[in-house]
Amino acid sequence: MSSKFRATHLFHLLSAFEKQSLPLDVFLRIYFKDHKAIGSHDRKYIAETIYSLTRWKGLVDFFCKEDTSWENRVSILEGLSPESHLDDTSIPLHTRVSFPENYFNYLSQELGEDKAKEFCVESNYPAPITIRANAIKTSRDALMEKLKGIATCTPGKLSPYAIHFDRRANFFGLPEFKEGLFEMQDEASQIGAFQVKAAPGDHVLDYCSGAGGKALAIAPSMQGKGQIYLHDIRSQVLVEAKKRLKRAGIQNSQFILPDDPKIKRFWGRMDWVLVDAPCSGSGTLRRNPDMKWYFDQNALEKLAQTQRQIFEEALKFVKPKGHIVYATCSVLPIENDKQVEWFLNNLPVKLVGVPFRSFPKKGEMDGFFAATLQNC
Repeated sequence: MSSKFRATHLFHLLSAFEKQSLPLDVFLRIYFKDHKAIGSHDRKYIAETIYSLTRWKGLVDFFCKEDTSWENRVSILEGLSPESHLDDTSIPLHTRVSFPENYFNYLSQELGEDKAKEFCVESNYPAPITIRANAIKTSRDALMEKLKGIATCTPGKLSPYAIHFDRRANFFGLPEFKEGLFEMQDEASQIGAFQVKAAPGDHVLDYCSGAGGKALAIAPSMQGKGQIYLHDIRSQVLVEAKKRLKRAGIQNSQFILPDDPKIKRFWGRMDWVLVDAPCSGSGTLRRNPDMKWYFDQNALEKLAQTQRQIFEEALKFVKPKGHIVYATCSVLPIENDKQVEWFLNNLPVKLVGVPFRSFPKKGEMDGFFAATLQNC
């Protein structure tokens, strides 16, 4: 397609996006689905430009002066080298790292200014492309051999099932995906799921399961024995989870609907419960850069209260001496260490081992936190 065609869609998208409330990834997916005339190369250019502009909008707008039209912003972005301005003290530090001032100040308060700066810079680069081999149906080595023609791939450093790719591809269209040989999943998310050390015969509850990403990672270690239960307050995501588990060959699963009147029958029965709590998503801002521009400290503090309530409810399902894993895709203490401290001071649990935590770095895994506690 012509550059004019590409530019028309790019500027229309940018203008339309700021007038609605959908997340950027969802908005783009719907737009491209509704405009099938946009070819793959143009989609790639448009998506990468919009994501880059969203990440670096704070710094771009500094150089825009009064002209903040999308045309001028894109023009400045194309000639911008963000790294060359990181130490320019004539530019406010939060602007150099392209974060809202209130968010950067909060990060500096919680992490220290140097760590906050590092976090913001790392969050402004694309996340790695990672899949998890499904150990029920294949091995990582066998899957890498099958997919080596798609892109250059390398094994993960911590997860024995992680495979990283050097570029994007239509992974969901591959026969290997349709056969259930792999799922898209960041390596930190895989490691977080593996904190649930489920054995064959165990009863495991993924309490905030969403579409089942963590359950899919946990199930292979159970070898088809015992039961893995998925619960979420959104019944529609459980429908998607059921499809994914079927594709992966997981048969020892049950789904607990949010309005199930018999939910109490599961109290005190679980060997393991995973609480992958709803969180700020600070550890995954590389994937959702639009989120940082809506930071609200009051909303974050309310979310922390909700996380405690969810954990207390989930703890009811853990049998005596059983384990519960609290996890977030966040790097913020209010959602992680401070929550564990509150659990230990207010609930009959004790910490087991050292929590897993990761910090986003260019080309490496997302930010994540997972702590294992035992029901006393």
